[in-house]
Amino acid sequence: MPAATASGADATPNGNAKSRDHNQGNQDKKYTVEQKAAVIRVRRCSATAFYEILGLEKSCSDAQIKKAYRKLSLLTHPDKNGYDGADEAFKLVSRAFQVLSDAEKKQKYDRFGGDPDNRFGPGSAPSASPFSGFARSPSGGRGPMFEDEISPEELFNRFFGGGGMGGGPFGGFDTGPQFVFNMGGAPGFRVHQFGGGRPRRRPREANGNGEAPQSASSVLSNLLPLLILFVLPLLSSIFSSSAPKGPSIRFDTPEPPYVMHRTTPRLHVDYFLNPVEVEDYSNRNFRDLDRKAENSYVTNLQYDCQLEMRTRNRMIENAQGWFFQDVDKMREARSYEMRSCRRIFKSEKKIAFGNVCLIIELLLQAGLPFASMADSVSEADKIRNKRLAKLGSQTSSTSSQHGEGKSDGVSAAHSSSTSGQELKERTSPKLNVSNSAASSKLPDNPFAQLGVKEPSGDVPRINITPTAEPGILPKKRALSDQRRSSSRTGETLEEWEDKVLRGMFRVTLDSSARSDGHGHHLGFVKGVRADLEEQGQPIRLSTAILDQAILEAASNISKVTALDYLLACWKRVTAQFKHSKSHKAEESRLDVVKEARRLCMSYCIFAITMPEMFGREPSESSPLVPHLLVDSEDDRGICHDFLTEAISRFAEDDTVKPALVSAVEDLSRQLAKMTMNDDYKSYVLALRRLVRYPPLVKAIAQSSLFLSPSTSASDLEATTLLGPFFAISPLQADITSQYFSSPKTRDRTFITNSQQSLRMSLTTHQQDLLDIVNHMIKSDKSARDQMLDWFALCVNKNHKRRAMQVDKKLVSSDGFMINITVCLDQLCEPFMDAQFSKIDRIDFEYLRRKPRIDIKDETKLNMDQRTAEKFYGQAAEGTNHFISEVFFLTLAAHHYGTEATNQTLSQLEKDLKRMEKHIEEIELDRHKWIDNQAQLRMFDNAIKKYKDQIDKGISYKYAVQGVLLDEQMQARSLQFMRYVIVWLLRLVSQSNFPKQPIQLPLDPDQTNFFNALPEYFLEDVVGAYRFVMRNMPWTISSTQSDELIIMCITFLRNSEKIKNPYLKSGLVTILFAGTWPGPNRPKGVLGDLLMGLPIATKHLLHALMKFYIEVENTGAHTQFYDKFNIRYEIFQIIKCIWDNRIYRENLDRESKANVDFFVRFVNLLLNDVTFVLDESLTAFQQIHNLSQELQNPQHIEQAVRQEKEEALAAAKGKAKSYMQLTNETVAMLKLFTEALADAFTMPEIVQRLADMLDYNLDALVGSKSSELKVENPQEYDFQPRVLLADILDVYLNLRNKENFILAVARDGRSYKPANFQKATTIFRTKAAELKSPQELQAWTALGEKFQKAKEADDQAEEDLGEVPDEFLVYTLMTDPVILPTSKTTMDRSTIRSHLLSDPNDPFNRSPLKIEDVIPDTELKAQIEAFKAEKRGAKIAQANIMDTSAG
Repeated sequence: MPAATASGADATPNGNAKSRDHNQGNQDKKYTVEQKAAVIRVRRCSATAFYEILGLEKSCSDAQIKKAYRKLSLLTHPDKNGYDGADEAFKLVSRAFQVLSDAEKKQKYDRFGGDPDNRFGPGSAPSASPFSGFARSPSGGRGPMFEDEISPEELFNRFFGGGGMGGGPFGGFDTGPQFVFNMGGAPGFRVHQFGGGRPRRRPREANGNGEAPQSASSVLSNLLPLLILFVLPLLSSIFSSSAPKGPSIRFDTPEPPYVMHRTTPRLHVDYFLNPVEVEDYSNRNFRDLDRKAENSYVTNLQYDCQLEMRTRNRMIENAQGWFFQDVDKMREARSYEMRSCRRIFKSEKKIAFGNVCLIIELLLQAGLPFASMADSVSEADKIRNKRLAKLGSQTSSTSSQHGEGKSDGVSAAHSSSTSGQELKERTSPKLNVSNSAASSKLPDNPFAQLGVKEPSGDVPRINITPTAEPGILPKKRALSDQRRSSSRTGETLEEWEDKVLRGMFRVTLDSSARSDGHGHHLGFVKGVRADLEEQGQPIRLSTAILDQAILEAASNISKVTALDYLLACWKRVTAQFKHSKSHKAEESRLDVVKEARRLCMSYCIFAITMPEMFGREPSESSPLVPHLLVDSEDDRGICHDFLTEAISRFAEDDTVKPALVSAVEDLSRQLAKMTMNDDYKSYVLALRRLVRYPPLVKAIAQSSLFLSPSTSASDLEATTLLGPFFAISPLQADITSQYFSSPKTRDRTFITNSQQSLRMSLTTHQQDLLDIVNHMIKSDKSARDQMLDWFALCVNKNHKRRAMQVDKKLVSSDGFMINITVCLDQLCEPFMDAQFSKIDRIDFEYLRRKPRIDIKDETKLNMDQRTAEKFYGQAAEGTNHFISEVFFLTLAAHHYGTEATNQTLSQLEKDLKRMEKHIEEIELDRHKWIDNQAQLRMFDNAIKKYKDQIDKGISYKYAVQGVLLDEQMQARSLQFMRYVIVWLLRLVSQSNFPKQPIQLPLDPDQTNFFNALPEYFLEDVVGAYRFVMRNMPWTISSTQSDELIIMCITFLRNSEKIKNPYLKSGLVTILFAGTWPGPNRPKGVLGDLLMGLPIATKHLLHALMKFYIEVENTGAHTQFYDKFNIRYEIFQIIKCIWDNRIYRENLDRESKANVDFFVRFVNLLLNDVTFVLDESLTAFQQIHNLSQELQNPQHIEQAVRQEKEEALAAAKGKAKSYMQLTNETVAMLKLFTEALADAFTMPEIVQRLADMLDYNLDALVGSKSSELKVENPQEYDFQPRVLLADILDVYLNLRNKENFILAVARDGRSYKPANFQKATTIFRTKAAELKSPQELQAWTALGEKFQKAKEADDQAEEDLGEVPDEFLVYTLMTDPVILPTSKTTMDRSTIRSHLLSDPNDPFNRSPLKIEDVIPDTELKAQIEAFKAEKRGAKIAQANIMDTSAG
């Protein structure tokens, strides 16, 4: 084969090819000493020592880089510097500037070294990239990409001729060197031309006439494809290189500090920034940044696409094989998915690389191999063709024949034999270089679609045409020729066996043949050859000695392990086996491959289980682990075929199963030492691959590490097999501080972006965990049972996570338990449909069939411990369904997982506030150590450590919030909770809810399984919805809201079904949070539904009032304060729904039908109003008086002053606490007196109400009202005039009730007519906006009624005269009764009023009901007789006076 020759351009048109010498163009130019020194220095540098080339330090600025480039480019430019090697130095300088001036490339270079654009490396296979033919490496070979070796200036020199500084802006078109490379060899040639003013062809004769010059349009037409391929991207690179350095950009996933998310407007590219770097960015800066992100993104896609092309080409070469094609591998190679390339192809934006890909695609569609635009076929193709030619030749070589082609005048080299020539012609397309007039018609120009016209004139054409067998692709034709050639040579089975075994195991029996045709190293098996020679056997491999050859080859490997070598052999053997099966090879040949495959697997197992067989020391961890952590397609990776074959040997080889299980155990042990900051992903992916094999899953589940009941809660994450996989979480130690460094200095945007980044990482990991669990559950029943047992172990061991004080060292971590909860939530999704079609499969009897969850010590909803033990001691028959198993496990996981974390978060927030307040108090004492520097340093160090702990706590708080505020996770959790709600309602109502509505009230005597349920079944629902209501209420759907309201009303209306009052208060909290106003929702999430839902309008008010009464006594030591908090929430719910007339009408009807219930409610409401008003007004009096006393603190002793200041602070805190509750309670009193006037004027109520109103009216407008004046009353939400207006409204609401008017008049302590007159004056002069004239007129008239009633009552009392003591209990009794146990006589209204607040006899504290009192009819008759006597005496006296007057 003739060697390639390079020719330079001769000035004369008839220059002879033999006389043309290459001329660089700067030989005649002079150079200075400085220019020479610069060239020598630059050329001594490594090609990728970019800082050294420019003479800079790594810390240099952009300005320094530009300055150094300007200086060196002038010194080394070949147009100015004639010293030998200046052009190479100039290229190095230009490349260094290209890399260092681009922020992204510079970052890659600083981090990894090497050329950041070199994706394939200098050792990549020939033609690995489709662009490889257009580049030259410094050594003369082809480089992987033109960006690696060619600077912008060099491209200009090659494509346009001349130097970069002459002949116009880019140099002249008619000057400069011209290169012609002729690669000889039959049946055709490849011709490449670069540079020069006109394309040339080798002349037919040495003295032939030259060709006519081409037109400019022809030149442009020829060069435009190259412009598109090279110049446009490089121009973009040149112009972008001068841009100022911007913030760093991250594309894959957010990672601190790159947590700020943006999306570009044109290509919709998601990318992440460091918020600190863009704090001062304007909208314009961000638009520029978006463009930069798109450019960088497209560049990354280019690199990924190039890598995909290289991978695909390598797969095609591997599929081609030595002598035959592997059809399966070829199909896999052809179908190899090139995602990055596809994304570029589909892009609607006209980016430079997109045009390149389009060109490639068009070339392939046109039938023009892209390699023809390069220099030659790949080296692998050359070697293959040589081998095929050798096999096809049966005769000795003849002398080479040379001739001239008739159409193009290019000499062709012919093969030495006819058969060899035919074989080459069948395996290679013919290529002719000819004039357009003499050549055959080419396919349509592939560049025509890009707007490039066909060149006109006589220009060289490359014409590639098939020579025979149309319709057969070249590689398929070569494959068929190979088979025919092999059959013609009469290859024996032994020869084929030797050839195939050598290729698969890469061994040789010839010490001189140490590499194969692909350049792969072959191991010389010296011992096998010696044995064959000793036995007089032919020197070739066979299956009989294959095991000896494998053992010797694997033992002699030095650079890699025996397992590395054997796994690579396995992949080759498997490929050969698949090929033989798919091509229906002869049985004898298939047997050879089968035996080779069997032996290869056996030795792989030996390498795993007995490495000493190969001279290796056994390692502590499984040898399989590093191979499981790499991709299965990697030569070192564990592929599907290997695992399938290994698993098939479980029965016959008892070492395989333990080896694989041991590898999984070691994966778990290694992962246990990692966090989310480490390379945990490869371990998770390895387990994901392994659990796809059911027999292996079963074996893994039987591992001693998988389940150990004796494991403590704190060790579950590290010592169980799955524990380390579920322990990976952003809540692990030190991870939270990295996401939220310096948390006190971060703004809300940074925190939100960091939380979003955290959630994205965690969600991806949780999906991997779910995939692992799903495969384990679905693979085998025993494995499924083990998986469920492991989940049960995790929740049962963590009961202490719900303790009042949790010791984190004794329980599992929050992140671990959250991962378990999320996984179980997703396991429930398949049976949680909207129609509840499978809810009947959730069997309560599961809890009485030895359930996996431990509920023995759990508090029951409405059953004491002894009764519960007896109930659950009666075992139920039947078997448990998987749905029931997962449902109850998920409930427990929520209780000890997410709900426990909610509790932790709530407590953490309280602790942080307390700690911050504490440290503020400590820092006030710093001045004490100011004179002692040693003590001051100790003090400051202690403060710093304390603050660091606070920062860690804040970081952890933000991280927990980030995890829990995941909308997807919470939506999935609420979906499960919705199912729990429906299940509980069906159980408690014994109905087919939701298909049938629940009828309230429920039967209080009905006993069912609901009473025996653990409290946390309902507590989890309350906790989940309470958290969502407070933090992300928009995630609750309308259907979930309906069922949530029904649940709350059902259990509040039938509160006897639940024993724990605080659990019931959680239901009130849900309704309260649901009615809290929000953006675009003035009545909150639930308010609108409460206004129209039938069950709400009928039962909600009664349910709230009922719990208002019950909460008076909770049994806790904090019950006094708890009741006010709960009642405040009840007030807010009532205010939300009060506008609905239906509620008020239903309430009025029920008040008349259920008098006692409403009297109890009104009594407690009066108690609350009386208490909070008194506490609030008393606090303001204290604030007023103490503030007056402290106006002159210098006259007060230090101790007394400090005591008074503390008392003032306490009074202020008290006023703030009670005033808000006062406003709400008085507002409720006003609403209810308007709607239920009769209930508030019952005999046992009305006098207390009148006394309370008179007392507070006197406090607000009486003689001591000035003592309520305080500074900044708005600080306490104290509006005395508004409060006075509300009290006046209560008076006016009851103005038509005679007993109320009489009760006010009988108030001998606080009733003062002057107060009514003063109130009128205030509203007329100072607060006219609060009361209308009509209301003031009614108020004046009411005052007159009170005064007249007072006069009449006084007169009646005077008429009675001296009343006997036995008729009095505070006042004259009207309905005396005898208390049954103490035998004391009281008025019925008095004892009734007492029993409303205290159910005991006031004299001996024995239980008492109003029904038990005994009417004292005798005493009542005496009282009536006494009154009649007095009235008769009064009448008689009046008559006497009338007679006297007459």
